[in-house]
Amino acid sequence: MIALLFVLLVQRQKVSFDHAWRFHLGDVAGAQELAFADSGWRTLDLPHDWSIEGEFSEQNLAGVGGGALPGGVGWYRKRFAVPAADSGKLIFVEFDGVYRNSEVWINGQYLGKRPYGYSSFRCDLTPHLHYRGRNVIAVRVDNSQQPNSRWYSGSGIYRHVRLVTTGPVHVDQWGTYVTTPTASADSARVTIRTTIRNARPAEQAIALRTAMYDSAGQAVAVVSTTGRVPGDSVTEIAQDLTIARPALWSLERPYLYRAVARVMCGNRACDAYTTPFGLRSFVFRADSGFFLNGRRVKIRGVCLHHDLGALGAAVNTRAIERQLEIMRAMGVNAIRTSHNPPAPELLELTDRMGFIVLDEAFDMWKKEKTKHDYHLDWDAWHVRDLSDMVRRDRNHPSVFMWSIGNEVMEQWTNDDSTAAPIARELAGIVRALDSTRPITQAANNGSPQNPVFHAGALDLLGHNYHHEVWADFPAQYPGAKFIITEAMSALNSRGVYEQPSDSVASYETPYVKNHGPQPNKDYRLSSYDNRKAFWGSLHEESLRLFERYPFLSGMFIWQGIDYLGEPTPYEWPARSSYFGVVDLAGFPKDPFYLYQSVWTDAPMLHLFPHWNWKPGDTVDVWAYTNADEVELFLNGASLGVKRKPEPVSHVMWRVAYVPGTLRAIARKAGRVTVTAEVKTAGTPARIALAPDRSRIRADGDDLSFITVTVQDSAGVPVLNAEPLIRLRIRGDARIVGVDNGDQISHTSFQANAVRLFNGKALVIVRAGTRPGTATLTAEADGLPPATVTIRPNSRP
Repeated sequence: MIALLFVLLVQRQKVSFDHAWRFHLGDVAGAQELAFADSGWRTLDLPHDWSIEGEFSEQNLAGVGGGALPGGVGWYRKRFAVPAADSGKLIFVEFDGVYRNSEVWINGQYLGKRPYGYSSFRCDLTPHLHYRGRNVIAVRVDNSQQPNSRWYSGSGIYRHVRLVTTGPVHVDQWGTYVTTPTASADSARVTIRTTIRNARPAEQAIALRTAMYDSAGQAVAVVSTTGRVPGDSVTEIAQDLTIARPALWSLERPYLYRAVARVMCGNRACDAYTTPFGLRSFVFRADSGFFLNGRRVKIRGVCLHHDLGALGAAVNTRAIERQLEIMRAMGVNAIRTSHNPPAPELLELTDRMGFIVLDEAFDMWKKEKTKHDYHLDWDAWHVRDLSDMVRRDRNHPSVFMWSIGNEVMEQWTNDDSTAAPIARELAGIVRALDSTRPITQAANNGSPQNPVFHAGALDLLGHNYHHEVWADFPAQYPGAKFIITEAMSALNSRGVYEQPSDSVASYETPYVKNHGPQPNKDYRLSSYDNRKAFWGSLHEESLRLFERYPFLSGMFIWQGIDYLGEPTPYEWPARSSYFGVVDLAGFPKDPFYLYQSVWTDAPMLHLFPHWNWKPGDTVDVWAYTNADEVELFLNGASLGVKRKPEPVSHVMWRVAYVPGTLRAIARKAGRVTVTAEVKTAGTPARIALAPDRSRIRADGDDLSFITVTVQDSAGVPVLNAEPLIRLRIRGDARIVGVDNGDQISHTSFQANAVRLFNGKALVIVRAGTRPGTATLTAEADGLPPATVTIRPNSRP
């Protein structure tokens, strides 16, 4: 009760600033001014990505590498009032991310800019506010200089915004740093460093009382310290606490504590600041990899770009959570934030769900990868951007590693005069702010002559690709610690099966002409594990080696989920990637189940492909399983037993197609563990709608992801059907995205119709703010309508 009263008395307030902005696409003179007339502008809520609303076009300057969607300049304006009672306080606006080249004004007064689209930042509004009248904040976003990214970036204020009010004496932005010098099942020692800012001209005596709370809200440790903060200055106060018999943060039980720092100015409450954190110990060893809380853990990760498929770059917590749930089902325990600081919501989720995170800062340093990218801003901004990322993210227990760059061009220099000094500078910035996590850099120059490897900057040698030399690492780099920061680059389209399956193709990029095999002219690539980019490998190749060598602490697959842009090996009309183990809509491709067969323990069996072929076809039937062997039956007749040749492998039968039923039985130690069937489907007879959740929160933000399929009269999914599905919704909800995972579809993600691609499509429904029911209706020519009910409630 006392703690609650304290919180009510302090001056800190943090409120969402996402709602009721006005937006205009295009540059407008004078739009920063208070009196500017914006009544004709569109009203919207943040986060917002205007690029995803545009049309796909070969003429868009971002190119297919950037998703073939438009950039441009956009303006945002918001009116708000500040009560007179706040006139003695400090008021800040905090942006989690604006892509890119953002400039901010308050009441016509220029507050500054932030070029890097992935950095979080804040502006002090206090000196220019009107306390008895209207205030207008204006933000200009310039994403017109293209290309500036090798993948889809999005455009606009695409992450959340907050208004933060504090007293003059307060905990600074990202002003706590929690470390656990020791953590075991018996005891944990916690050090918290709190930075307190005094915006008054006079010195202020303060008392800092910090309490640690467990997940049930019980105080488990308390410490108090007195000090003095000089005027117009900051002071850091370090405090040590001990927690007896702590609950350690782990992948299986990601237990979180809270540190609440309460600042007293005499007998007056000045501030209260809460920091979630976790207690864990970890170490990387050169010979045996990664250990968490004393237990060896293989880091089984994926790289993820920041876009959310049909939603574009606009952050939505449920959409990120769904991606992580899909990755967890695959057996993934780690995420690399390729190649930029992530949205804060991602790290909040990985903290709660139990993932290991490799937090990455940059895709380039001083040397460009695209004409208008961050290399233009490097000299002026890299210190600030890297420092802010570390300060923002260093209390997250899920963050275990920092990456200072990805495949930077400096790695290819023949001397140490460029790459090594930059690497040492960046590592020095990180270590000054956080000495508890190792630093790596993702290098696709795997040569021992790579100057970054010799800079003395890296704690972990991060290697991209070159699986053929992994076995040589201990000899090439004696005593070094290793992580595979990027691997595979296999290429697939969901539900596409080219025969025979043992015909492997390695494709060049679109920019290398007339070398090697040419990809299919229909822009579809087989979903068997038999297509890859020339620099990478098939899934089984690299996974087999990774699991074999204990000195490889971890590996991050390129990529966990398809993303907009970079449609290697194609150019237009392709507009999204083929690299994902899961397609853009979130539907697993077949290699998903290879990883599940190696990385999960529950009995599983995945049988493919579909069983609708032409008479006379010869079809390769594959199965992934974590059992020892699989027996295949066609219409009740056994086609033989196939044993897995090794743990990382598939089994295959070459079968003369006959309509009917394929049935597989998996056995382990002679006992049946699981069965699977694939049936020949008849003519489509009905539409099926399957929401991932039928109960969602009526908060204006929560989502239901609805899978659309068609079935024959017996309820068998028609896996090669591609009808156009028309959609409408009734109730306080709206359709905010449609997709089907097709890399060459140019249908708007904002449409009210979607064509199935190889039997599947996705509809994303966003709840309104009124509890009740919402009904989605799907229609197609020749099929009866189908409906599904979603129930937005105050509790899902």
